[in-house]
Amino acid sequence: MKCQDYSLNRQTERNNLNLNPLQRGGVLPPESREALYEFSDGYSVCDYCSGRLDEIPKPSIDSFLEDMARFINVDQVRTVHGAREGKFAVMHALCQPGDTVVMDGNAHYTSHLAAERNNLNIVEVPSTGEPEYRIDPVAYQEVLDNLDDQGEDVSLVLLTHVDGDYGNLTDARAIGKIAHDAGIPFLLNCAYSMGRMPIDAKNLNTDFIVGSGHKSMAASGPIGILGVKEEWADLIFKRSGRHQVKELEMMGCTSRGAPIATLMASLPYIIDRVSKWDVELQKTLYFVSEMEKIGGVKQIGVRPTQHDLVRFETPFFHSIADKHPRKGFYLYEELKKKKIVGIKRGQTQWFKCSVYGFSQEQVHYIAHSFAEIASNFRKMAD
Repeated sequence: MKCQDYSLNRQTERNNLNLNPLQRGGVLPPESREALYEFSDGYSVCDYCSGRLDEIPKPSIDSFLEDMARFINVDQVRTVHGAREGKFAVMHALCQPGDTVVMDGNAHYTSHLAAERNNLNIVEVPSTGEPEYRIDPVAYQEVLDNLDDQGEDVSLVLLTHVDGDYGNLTDARAIGKIAHDAGIPFLLNCAYSMGRMPIDAKNLNTDFIVGSGHKSMAASGPIGILGVKEEWADLIFKRSGRHQVKELEMMGCTSRGAPIATLMASLPYIIDRVSKWDVELQKTLYFVSEMEKIGGVKQIGVRPTQHDLVRFETPFFHSIADKHPRKGFYLYEELKKKKIVGIKRGQTQWFKCSVYGFSQEQVHYIAHSFAEIASNFRKMAD
């Protein structure tokens, strides 16, 4: 059989400034790129495995998981294939088909899929709608009270700590307390926060917490973090009856090779950058301020933003697209000329972006580039 040449070459990060919020927190430091090479073979971390991935001493996965647990202040940690697999594992171990899970209206689609795959009923807590799309703790209380009045038991409360649509940081501590006061365990999805900003699972009243290595923790992925409070550990990490060393919800073992090796190599780097979260947030606030000087560009979501993921409504750029010969593709193409990528092709009515990890000079350049494009095509917007 003759096969197509699948040699791959990607120079997006090397040659451009990438604004894609999905990717800003996943950029690897040099130490992790070296680990990626050394552990690129599929089962390369398993040379000294005696049956449990989390107990491998070389590379020291066992010590790494202890350090990770201390980093996010949780009792036990396992790696999973992504935040979605962590959510599914918790639901599968904790809930029965037909049970009800309550989650925020800004929840990631994978929270829905995890619940659907477990045959659970989903009840959403609505946001405040435009322009903030805020998730208020009082709304969680109201939903839980209404379900209780209807005689419906809730098996799990889930919250998206920072949502992927608006970058809203929600009061997890308050919602965790509401869940616990109702006698319901609390799962916090930190896919956009763990590894970018400080996380204290116990202070946030979590029973379960998930994070994303490839989205926010500078790992090649796919890999995620599942943190569990001690009282739930025996349930979530229940052993197989046939293969007693293996944990059922982990399907025996999870991440092997490059994903866990790069996450391990990145941990010191992650700890350091999280300590500088205030600096990152100030760069984002500066960027928002500069973008809104254009006019016809406005940040949507809670203001001032408390996260690096920002969503802009951009009717100004969209009005240019109506008259530009390249229509909606002009903005992507003009940015690309300036070595800026990450805004989706053809998208001018609104877009999401992030300047996380860029220097102040780079942030200034990006903001100036948007302003320059706006100035060059302003006549088309009139």
